[in-house]
Amino acid sequence: MIERKSTPAAPAPALRPVRGAARCAVVALGLAGVAWAARAVWHIRLAAAGEPASGPPDQGGGQHRPLNALEDSYHLVASVGSAVTALCAIAFLFWLDRMRDNAKALSGAEHRYGYPWLWLGWIVPVVNLWIPRGVVADVHRSVFPDRRLPAVVNWWWGLWLAGLAGGVGLVYADDTDEVIARAYSGVLSLLAADLVIVAAAGAAALMVHTLTAAQQRHTDEPARSA
Repeated sequence: MIERKSTPAAPAPALRPVRGAARCAVVALGLAGVAWAARAVWHIRLAAAGEPASGPPDQGGGQHRPLNALEDSYHLVASVGSAVTALCAIAFLFWLDRMRDNAKALSGAEHRYGYPWLWLGWIVPVVNLWIPRGVVADVHRSVFPDRRLPAVVNWWWGLWLAGLAGGVGLVYADDTDEVIARAYSGVLSLLAADLVIVAAAGAAALMVHTLTAAQQRHTDEPARSA
């Protein structure tokens, strides 16, 4: 009787831990949402107070008048918000980098967009309108080619683009004194942008949770069936 040798099972791919990175990203996105909600409160306070008789902070010709207490406090709120947003971006990209590596290890397929696009895709004009979404979509589709992309990815990206429209969003095109002047003269557009950014942060946090949970369940299935 010939004894058949069993074929050894293929070793499981080496995966990077992602749960901690996902938690950090969700917390950072929550803090970013709070920071932008605070910014919206200060926009309302500026609009309610009305522009001082001396005019906007930027007087033109390189001249700036001294800021009042409310305007000074807005500068502080805006600075804190910008710092939180920067930390949020780092945490989000750190999570996305780990998810990309794991997706490649699980699927064996190359991503459509190379590693440099993980960073450059957000800042290169024109292509930044679709590449970041494509990078995120690849993370899910490479592991689950037969599943539909979770709707939250499109909600997140739509809100992100809406926040960037017209030079407002996570990074205002105007400097802080110009934003103060806009709050005095037309606060509704600023509040609309703030609302979109808070919603985008919430959608991004839900997306991080959804994609991480799906990938983690896929990773845990072989261990459960063994």
